[in-house]
Amino acid sequence: MRLKTKYFGEIECAEEDKLNFPDGLFGFEEEKEFFLLPFEGGQGSLLCFQSAVTPELAFVAMNPFSLNPDYAPVLTSSELKTMGVERSEDLCFYVLCVVRHPVGNSTVNLRCPVAVNDQTRRAVQVILEDGSYHMRHLLSEFGRKEEGSPC
Repeated sequence: MRLKTKYFGEIECAEEDKLNFPDGLFGFEEEKEFFLLPFEGGQGSLLCFQSAVTPELAFVAMNPFSLNPDYAPVLTSSELKTMGVERSEDLCFYVLCVVRHPVGNSTVNLRCPVAVNDQTRRAVQVILEDGSYHMRHLLSEFGRKEEGSPC
């Protein structure tokens, strides 16, 4: 299918790659379908949740494990049931990023990750009960990255 996007222009996407968000994203509950698209040069860690319906609606996302290998999101039993898995480790996780200039002033939300069941293509944004994760972690908290990396 042809998809108009905020960051990539018009691209071709496979229908089976679409993610279904039954509850939408926080603040965008009416948006139920997104594609997860990688940014060129992001080494698979810098991505975009692009609405399948609204071309101008896209969220920059990151692989939280590329920032903090010890990140350990734990969903409630109810959330796990909704996602069709038994353990949090059976899901893929992404965190939303607010991009600022300079990039080190950008923030990621480790408290409210997006969990994706890669098998069913079902996705949900959750609020973690673990108090050690916050909604605004500065990218600069995660140390200096190698030359040429996105953050």
